[in-house]
Amino acid sequence: MNLEGRVAIITGATGDIGVSTARKFLDEGAKVMLAGRSEDKLKALVAELNKNEKVQYFAGDISCELDVKALVDTTLARFDRVDVMFANAGAEGTTKPLEEQTLDEFNSVLNVNVLGVWLCIKYAIKAMRKNKGDSSIIVTSSGAGILGYEGGGPYIASKHAVNGLVKTGAAELANSGIRINAAAPGPIDNRMMNDLAAAMNPEDPSIVRAAFEQNIPMLRWGKNEEVANLVAFLASDEATFCTGGIYMADGGMTATL
Repeated sequence: MNLEGRVAIITGATGDIGVSTARKFLDEGAKVMLAGRSEDKLKALVAELNKNEKVQYFAGDISCELDVKALVDTTLARFDRVDVMFANAGAEGTTKPLEEQTLDEFNSVLNVNVLGVWLCIKYAIKAMRKNKGDSSIIVTSSGAGILGYEGGGPYIASKHAVNGLVKTGAAELANSGIRINAAAPGPIDNRMMNDLAAAMNPEDPSIVRAAFEQNIPMLRWGKNEEVANLVAFLASDEATFCTGGIYMADGGMTATL
């Protein structure tokens, strides 16, 4: 159990990747603080996981600094430490050309995907500096962090920014015992990607799905559990020489485009 005794925070915990990662972390022996906006969904997830004292939740908005500070403080109060921060919460925004995006639409994505991630990094560092031993911050990036496609301007810009935060954090934290990396999924068979396919072609989303598959050497979409496995590796002592990396989970898509 590679995360035995570790305390992990997962933001975006009620999303598909968040849920799969929570299950994986618990299987690996971690205690987990689940964070999200919907208290009802968080309560239901805690009950579903049924891990008694190993799971707690915090309802709040990661784009709000006071909420992120409270999330970390609550975790420290409940579990005494923070070893892993999985900054996973994100927003996909609207799919339409750059010239048609509004300022509010652009800001709504950046507030969650960039400012929210930065706040999670900031307050995780403050808590992790007290640890003796290895700590790990993992950020959810995307294939969109190194590629582009029509209609995804705010989301693509946000994921490029996230990768920059990871590289900056790695330089600043190199001798601190705190590692920081990005897990970058490609097309994953979950709500977010299926909504994106529907936005790109409302009449027949299956065409979008097939087009993505043709650009993936493994010829399939990924699974939430496959992303969770990558995140668990980056959180563990098996990745102690890994920092500043953008780790793809995309079936080879970005390697061949």
